[in-house]
Amino acid sequence: MAAQALARVSFASDAALTRGRLHPEPASATRSAFRRDCDRLIHAAAFRRLAYKTQVFVFHEGDHFRTRLTHTLEVTQIARSLARALRLDEDLAEACALGHDFGHPPFGHAGERALDHCLTAFGGFDHNAQTLRVVTALERPYPDFDGLNLTFETLEGLVKHNGPLTDRAGAASGRHAKRGLPRAIAEYGRSHDLELWSHPSAEAQAGAISDDIAYDAHDIDDGLRADAFILDDIATVPLIGDLLNGIGADHPQIEPGRRIHELRRRLITRMIEDVIAQARRRAAELGVDSAEGVRLAGAAVVTFSPEMAAADRAIKDFLYPRLYRHSRIMRIMGDAERIVRELFAHYLDKPSDMPAEWRHGLDDPAGRALRIADFIAGMTDRYAMIEHARLIGDTPELR
Repeated sequence: MAAQALARVSFASDAALTRGRLHPEPASATRSAFRRDCDRLIHAAAFRRLAYKTQVFVFHEGDHFRTRLTHTLEVTQIARSLARALRLDEDLAEACALGHDFGHPPFGHAGERALDHCLTAFGGFDHNAQTLRVVTALERPYPDFDGLNLTFETLEGLVKHNGPLTDRAGAASGRHAKRGLPRAIAEYGRSHDLELWSHPSAEAQAGAISDDIAYDAHDIDDGLRADAFILDDIATVPLIGDLLNGIGADHPQIEPGRRIHELRRRLITRMIEDVIAQARRRAAELGVDSAEGVRLAGAAVVTFSPEMAAADRAIKDFLYPRLYRHSRIMRIMGDAERIVRELFAHYLDKPSDMPAEWRHGLDDPAGRALRIADFIAGMTDRYAMIEHARLIGDTPELR
């Protein structure tokens, strides 16, 4: 009975009670506020560009490797599954998942490292901050305002993807404690308070943990496809070994391709089930029974159990040296960083080589550097390589 009562407790966000948009708009007669956010994100140019942005492998390395777009779609599917099971608002969870990688530059984390280096004198570059900038300023489809004018709940979910950014007094905390808040976030906060000291909604937390689940599952798949390691190697990771043993017991004659798919399927299922059970436990432990209670809980509610968190860490510790730091990946990403750095230097010297719509706000050094970073961050891998070849030459093939 206690478990059944707990399952009925809802800490979902209510679209009818949204804190609204920076620019007021009439309500839709057919869609909730959060559904409209999803639709705006799907129709954004930044969403389409994810198809040609690196996840781990550059887009032209193979048709079956994940891109930022397919990664985003997998995160979104998992987020909706979690939201449905926890009786959260599925549309808000979807919105937080759909937009979470809008700020990634070309070539994934390699591009981010390069832009961070180029902007050392101007506060650096952070892809979460760039996501906020994309959806509040750089996307411009509407006649009355810049950005997509998303709801408070979606914006806070995007900007707090990794949890609170400040303490209650406003001092930068966590990974931002040393360098301070990213410039884009601090500037936006002066006109729209996203309460950076608090945790985001349970739906946003579902989107964030779904990112981890998707990473683990599809990077194992892509790493095996790329021959970065073999199944016997990753079977040494306890959770993966248990799942493989179960597959072998259930399907002793299964062919290798189906074994890998079944591993991915079972891993995602095990992790989703863990998060659902742990979220219910955490809500009870923290006394959370409302959406606002989630924000004020002082800790994440939708998260892994300690045991699954350890398994997640073990998977990432396995993948880090064998996939993310594989010699071939490091060589390609080193070349990718060079492309981004050289493009930045070229535009800094010759801003007239940028398209006409990007040639304003270039009068002072900071404005010019940040404008160029916005332009490059929006590029796909393909466009960055084309522009480098056109303007600079000697462009590496990234293979």
